[in-house]
Amino acid sequence: MDIRAILMGVSFAVMWASAFTTTRMIVTEAPPLLALSLRFALSGAIGIAIALAMGQTWRNLSRFQWRAVIVLGLCQNALYLGLNWVAMQWIEAGLASIIAATMPLMVAAMGWIFMGERLRPLGYGGLCLGLVGVAIIMGARLQGGSDPIGIAIGFIAALALAIATLSVRGASSGGNVMMIVGLQMLVGAVTLAAIAPFFETWNVAITGRLAWAFIYTVLVPGLAATWIWFLLVQRIGAVRAATFHFLSPFFGVAIGALVLGEKLGISDVLGVGIIMAGILAVQLSKAPATMPPVRRPPPA
Repeated sequence: MDIRAILMGVSFAVMWASAFTTTRMIVTEAPPLLALSLRFALSGAIGIAIALAMGQTWRNLSRFQWRAVIVLGLCQNALYLGLNWVAMQWIEAGLASIIAATMPLMVAAMGWIFMGERLRPLGYGGLCLGLVGVAIIMGARLQGGSDPIGIAIGFIAALALAIATLSVRGASSGGNVMMIVGLQMLVGAVTLAAIAPFFETWNVAITGRLAWAFIYTVLVPGLAATWIWFLLVQRIGAVRAATFHFLSPFFGVAIGALVLGEKLGISDVLGVGIIMAGILAVQLSKAPATMPPVRRPPPA
């Protein structure tokens, strides 16, 4: 783990966590699925325009990259963020970020079961430690009367994000990263636009707060964070990159408290400290490489 990867991971975590606060602003004033579909359409169009300006094109995408575009568009955008935006009509921004922090555990488990990925015992201990920290924060929040349906939807969303995270592996190995980012957002936009009219109607009064929150969400978590995430997964792998999601409770709760005035208690501080220790343990661990057996020449 080098300094550049750490800076990328922390930057991604801040951008990603800030989206919980701006999303909370949006869904209290606009229908979540239609608003998210519009966000993806704008982010996708901007991303593709930037990619074209960089000389990238969809014509050069490999078959695997196209498959990743579809899976990411459906799992990360339509399912994860769609369900997350719906859930945040009932739960706070800080709690939503805590639920999202369980995703690395899902990634590690699925990677081990389906892809044969391994971590040293220190890494697995770090993941467990992170879960303990999340549980401490979650327990205090549940005692405050958080909506169980919103929580359940949040965990389903985290599972969808775990699937999307594992699907990223190798998607950027052929280049055209920004083009992939833009295309998978358009997949999410089309999917949500087709689903949303069955569940909600467009009834919104545009305010200054709604406008700036929407623009920020399009540009920062939508484009910049997704682009950094692709590069980070390419650099250090899906499982280790996913551990940066453990930072979501810290930044998510802090930003929610500063911007929205959400409660920040002692249990939040304690839980975040434990989560940080778990992140350190995971990052210090490294899955041993599988080396082929050495073939020695026969004796002369």
